[in-house]
Amino acid sequence: MSEDLPTIDVRIDDAVLGHPGGPVRLSVSGRSLPLTVLAEAATATGGRARAEFGRLVGVVDVEAWTTALRDRGEGELATRLTRASSAAVAAWHAGAPDLGLADGRRLPTGSRTVVQAVLNVTPDSFSDGGVHLTPDGDVAPAIAAGRAMVAAGADLVDVGGESTRPGSEPVSADEELARTVPVVRALAEDGVVVSIDTTKAVVARAAVEAGAAIVNDVSAGALDPELYPTVAELGVPYVLMHMQGTPRTMQQDPTYDDVVAEVFDHFVSELARLGAAGVPPERIVIDPGIGFGKTVEHNLTLLRQLRSFTSLGRPVLVGASRKTFIGKLSGGLDASERLEGSLAVAALAAAAGARILRVHDVRETRRALDVADAIVG
Repeated sequence: MSEDLPTIDVRIDDAVLGHPGGPVRLSVSGRSLPLTVLAEAATATGGRARAEFGRLVGVVDVEAWTTALRDRGEGELATRLTRASSAAVAAWHAGAPDLGLADGRRLPTGSRTVVQAVLNVTPDSFSDGGVHLTPDGDVAPAIAAGRAMVAAGADLVDVGGESTRPGSEPVSADEELARTVPVVRALAEDGVVVSIDTTKAVVARAAVEAGAAIVNDVSAGALDPELYPTVAELGVPYVLMHMQGTPRTMQQDPTYDDVVAEVFDHFVSELARLGAAGVPPERIVIDPGIGFGKTVEHNLTLLRQLRSFTSLGRPVLVGASRKTFIGKLSGGLDASERLEGSLAVAALAAAAGARILRVHDVRETRRALDVADAIVG
């Protein structure tokens, strides 16, 4: 097959229109794709398709569509489109697999929604800043809180030592290490699955050496070029998130032509970069980055179309707990008063395909998800 054929990325927005292989609503993008040819073939088979922002969007019967392409002499393109579309549809229908950890344990993301508890060992995080860290730097409250979160039903605990709230300033690696490593070590020694929330390779390495099982990075490697190769070397799962800008600037004026398409394209390109660095897809979780460089409407759009991201075949993580958009939608409530809104997002996100929920209110969320998972089946 010719190496200069365009790459093809397929996002499935709805495959309930028919059985696997039947009509689907999708978006197709890729370098130098002949969008006019694709649209004409779709229309010829009774589908609806149009070019929009450099991609093809529409409703098509994939088998009929690719047959029409072959009839037009586009056999190689049709073969690659069939392969990409079939994989995306299969992932959309199948849901996420379990997430394997380096020590042989597995998070059951293939069978239920997993709860990731937020444990910020910082003085300035938007919701729990200063709660788990004393003024003199004692992390004992954080360790106790992490144990309580597990007792309340958390499947894993996400330990962070640097605030990423809007407008926050970075801290030094030494400060972040002092805040997080003792907490990670203590919880890991208890057998807790711990993720380290960091953008720094040196912190990721130290935390994994102390027992962390997952690296959770809000920057997609953009703030430290050593992070991807470090994650590859460590052999642990990695949470790939989308953020427009940096924590300090991200909420100043977030702008998108199509937020779902642009976040999806971000994942496609970063999955390729991670693969080139040595991180295989089975070790990757994707997170659309609710509240990270998004307006209220951007967040709502991403949540409404969350199922589209399951086309990538990876567990989807949503971190919306207590965030500002929930407060705005609830009449301006403070972070501490956003439980009900957070539970609504958690339940709807789980129904839409999210397999990991990053939350502050563990017990309440676990109970809500037990019911949501039972309804979804």
